[in-house]
Amino acid sequence: MSFPEPASVPTVWPGTAYPLGATYDGAGTNFSLFSEVADRVELCLIGKDGREHRVELDEVDGYVWHCYLPTVIPGQRYGFRVHGPWSPSAGHRCDPSKLLLDPYGKSFHGEFDFSQALYSYDLEADDLVSGGQPPLVDSLGHTMTSVVINPFFQWGSDRAPRTPYHETVIYEAHVKGMTQTHPGVPEELRGTYAGLAHPVIIDHLKSLNVTAIELMPVHQFLHDHRLLNLGLRNYWGYNTFGFFAPHHQYAATKNVGGAAAEFKTMVRAFHDAGIEVILDVVYNHTAEGDHLGPTINFRGIDNAAYYRLLDGDNRYYKDFTGTGNSLNARHPHTLQLIMDSLRYWVLDMHVDGFRFDLAATLAREFYDVDRLSAFFDLVQQDPVISQVKLIAEPWDIGEGGYQVGNFPGLWTEWNGKYRDTVRDYWRGEPATLGEFASRLTGSSDLYEATGRRPSASINFVTCHDGFPLNDLVTYNEKHNEANGEDNRDGESHNRSWNCGVEGPSDDPEIIALRSKQMRNIIATLMLSQGTPMISHGDEIGRTQGGNNNAYCQDNEISWMDWSLAETNRDLLEFTRKLVKFRKDHPVFRRRRFFEGKPIRTGDQIRDIAWLTTSGKEMDYRDWEARLSQCVAVFLNGEAIPTPNERGERVVDDSFLLCFNAHDEVQDFVAPQDDYAQQWTADLDTADPTGCSDLVVAAGEKISLQPRSVLVLRKTT
Repeated sequence: MSFPEPASVPTVWPGTAYPLGATYDGAGTNFSLFSEVADRVELCLIGKDGREHRVELDEVDGYVWHCYLPTVIPGQRYGFRVHGPWSPSAGHRCDPSKLLLDPYGKSFHGEFDFSQALYSYDLEADDLVSGGQPPLVDSLGHTMTSVVINPFFQWGSDRAPRTPYHETVIYEAHVKGMTQTHPGVPEELRGTYAGLAHPVIIDHLKSLNVTAIELMPVHQFLHDHRLLNLGLRNYWGYNTFGFFAPHHQYAATKNVGGAAAEFKTMVRAFHDAGIEVILDVVYNHTAEGDHLGPTINFRGIDNAAYYRLLDGDNRYYKDFTGTGNSLNARHPHTLQLIMDSLRYWVLDMHVDGFRFDLAATLAREFYDVDRLSAFFDLVQQDPVISQVKLIAEPWDIGEGGYQVGNFPGLWTEWNGKYRDTVRDYWRGEPATLGEFASRLTGSSDLYEATGRRPSASINFVTCHDGFPLNDLVTYNEKHNEANGEDNRDGESHNRSWNCGVEGPSDDPEIIALRSKQMRNIIATLMLSQGTPMISHGDEIGRTQGGNNNAYCQDNEISWMDWSLAETNRDLLEFTRKLVKFRKDHPVFRRRRFFEGKPIRTGDQIRDIAWLTTSGKEMDYRDWEARLSQCVAVFLNGEAIPTPNERGERVVDDSFLLCFNAHDEVQDFVAPQDDYAQQWTADLDTADPTGCSDLVVAAGEKISLQPRSVLVLRKTT
């Protein structure tokens, strides 16, 4: 790699306070940094030999320090040194011996060595000194550096797909894990943005009828020192320090600053295929950790502005995230950082939406989660951010942090109650049928009161966090020994069922049951109202060997084993069939909630009806039968109240969905009256292919196989 050599005496112009960060305009670069606490700020240009040339930033507007250097071009490495008070008890941690990374940096180079140079306290003493001065060990050469990038890119005719929520199917994926072992991806592209954009990956997603790929964190993140010492890595990436930069280790290109262009090329390829790109973003905390963490950027620039500090002792951080710190989303410049980052990824990088990790933390005004917090106000009125997909992980670890159903109208949410209910139903746990019915029909109890629609419920049963689908039906207990914490980490209450044997089995009956349980869960997900999300690899039976917290496993434990696409071809084809079935039938992706009312005056048949095994409509006693695990629901395809995008009435087939979570055959009577004269099976999860040739007349008895889903279509 080659780097530009800064002039020994660069020409310095005043520049502008906005935009923040380093902005190349084709002739030179504007540098801008916020720090309210600083007495002085130096811009440090790093030359080919690793030495720095310091430029004093004399221009300050509203606590923003800035200059313009007409000689600086893309590829230039740089950092900042902030001079100011060292008073941890007051929340101030300025240490000019630290070369600080640009919070708005769009590319980074190098690695951290986690030596004494990165810490503003004596590592051997393991104590944060409130008075005096930090050790003042220069971090240049021990830390990463920020890099000026070329922002110009030929987007051509790129257009955002803008898939409506009710037509959306999300596929959660990891850039490296998705591509690292795929035989069709060239070896030099595996684990990269370019690899993810390879036609074999896009063809796989299109074969699944996926409309959006949700990428686990791609913002520049740090691998924790503790994990590196254990021979592990921060594989998931929930440890951001650069909210504007694509993670450089996911770039195939070796050009300095080239990750941004490669990421854009990936987005353009997905858009060409009609697939949206959603980013999992982590604005709730940073990689600097707790009070004993390294000084990378925010801590040394303006600790009290960027972080939530502990009342009464500002040496420490409020931690609503379990990571050691929480970003201070109450401060206007921290809010600006978040909003500027979001706009950058939409306007410059062309992404289509965001999934907000531990989003409840962003809503905390003081301690409580506030639906009317400043962050939500800013998002609501922003003409760019308000128009993309906004998905909340609606919880954090703080008190009152579980906020499923409580986010504002623009937002959709990972529906944790859907996950738990579907898992419990198929493992045979006693639960009310009312809970299962609510989750299957879009969770109106959670979202209707805020004016939202069924699509506000992001329905998922598995995700990156926890067991993949295969392990959900293979293990009762977590097996996280490889994480180096004696199996103490990870969730112990998984709502999983191993089907009678813990771990892999050669028993054909166990294998068949596990396969059927996976089909049951996939079918339930695709037949539910709301927005379905598939976890990468579930369609081919990916396993983590019982590890339910593989955040640190950058290896075969977490990577997709693409040989399973052939081994578990039946499951792959079943998943493709179910997603297409959903796509073909709008009754499963209604834009509005069911009302339970007749579609015309005098009609007896409503838009939805719940039936007992006798084929009769359920009454209150049936709903209160906690031990019942067999239920059917009629969906009326002629009672879809909303028109299509051209204002035309939408009419679909009518279906009878029969669910049997019992371990025995359950007899079910096909309903009579005005429902249908004849029903034809479109799906039966008891068969490995999902196929069935069953045809039944009204009033006939149907034998529902143990632990299965049967979908009947009204034919006459």
